[in-house]
Amino acid sequence: GLRGSLVLWAGLIYLVFMIPLPRFIQFPLTSELQLISSQLGAAMLQWFGVSVYLEGNIIDLGLAKLQVVEACSGLRYLFPLFSLSFLFAYLYKGSWWQRWLIFLSAAPLTILLNSFRIGVIGVLVNYWGIDMAEGFLHDFEGWLVFMVCVGLLLLEIKLLAKLSGNRQPLSELISLYSEKEERQRNIQARVFSPVTYAIVGLMIATAGVSQVLDQRQEIIPNRLSFLHFPMEIGNWRGQKDYLAQNYLDSLKLSDYILADYRSPDYPVPVNLLIAYYDSQRSGQSAHSPRSCIPGGGWEIQGMKDIMLPEVNLNGKPLKVKRLIIAKGQNKQLVYYWFQQRGRNLTNEYLVKWFIFYDSLTNNRTDGALVRLVTPVTIGESFKAGDQRLVAFAKLMVGQIPRYIPN
Repeated sequence: GLRGSLVLWAGLIYLVFMIPLPRFIQFPLTSELQLISSQLGAAMLQWFGVSVYLEGNIIDLGLAKLQVVEACSGLRYLFPLFSLSFLFAYLYKGSWWQRWLIFLSAAPLTILLNSFRIGVIGVLVNYWGIDMAEGFLHDFEGWLVFMVCVGLLLLEIKLLAKLSGNRQPLSELISLYSEKEERQRNIQARVFSPVTYAIVGLMIATAGVSQVLDQRQEIIPNRLSFLHFPMEIGNWRGQKDYLAQNYLDSLKLSDYILADYRSPDYPVPVNLLIAYYDSQRSGQSAHSPRSCIPGGGWEIQGMKDIMLPEVNLNGKPLKVKRLIIAKGQNKQLVYYWFQQRGRNLTNEYLVKWFIFYDSLTNNRTDGALVRLVTPVTIGESFKAGDQRLVAFAKLMVGQIPRYIPN
């Protein structure tokens, strides 16, 4: 009941920390932490006197390059440390503002210590070679940094207590019971109410339904492989390219096409990427370009949804997300959308909703990301870039239904 829930609120909230973040939240958060850790790590290397050039998540030391990959973003520290800081804050015998400070300090501690770790790895690689960033030493540094974070949390608690005039040992500052509860603690027999039985019944029914849903065989529709995607579309001629293995490991896609297309009317190329997933149930799903683009050192200078009335897909005008991105003097124009079981979507949260809805109603979660990119050369207007992308999209989208099922 409500009274029992209020008594157990801390324990119920603590259970939330065991639930993995949804991929559409975890991925942009990871990307942002990667960038912050890369920037702070590079700054730390410069502070140590090491010459370094940073481009996105790549730290260039000259003789070697370090890539701050997803696993090094600090997210693997952040949530375990948040769970510990929540527990420490709840059990700490101090004022509410001190408890909030203990809990929230997990984030800056994680970011700073993870960046320090990246800086130390860079120094070791700079003087003793790339082996310093691999194997046992790399893993040991990760474990050591996490333990240092825990130690700093405990030190913070001790300092806060000392500033408040509390000289108790740490074992008494963090205690499960207050002094009053220590004196009055007892266990009383409770009678289960009808609400309790109703909740237990609902849990049993939900467990039964979930077992039935898990046993359903997901429908994977038939489609043409992108091996057959045409390199000639109207007067556009394409040249295939391929994603590096580290990108494939991160994207976990089922099939893809990556190619540069040129036309006699538009000598500046249009890059096409279509990433297809035959299932998006197990964490594999289309990544939003606005989360990936900053990792390559590009800055997003403009973003909006636009309709392309000249481009017709499945009998409707095409809606795309339009980005203007820049890296130094280089500028590019990006169009992208999510083609999901006949739907043309630009909102990442709607994509996740329809994956859930269609998995229940149609037993399908297949879908794709379609992305078009063109450089905007010096002296060229963005309007010219728009015209180029629209001209290519107008011809290209007619191919999509053969490779991305409706």
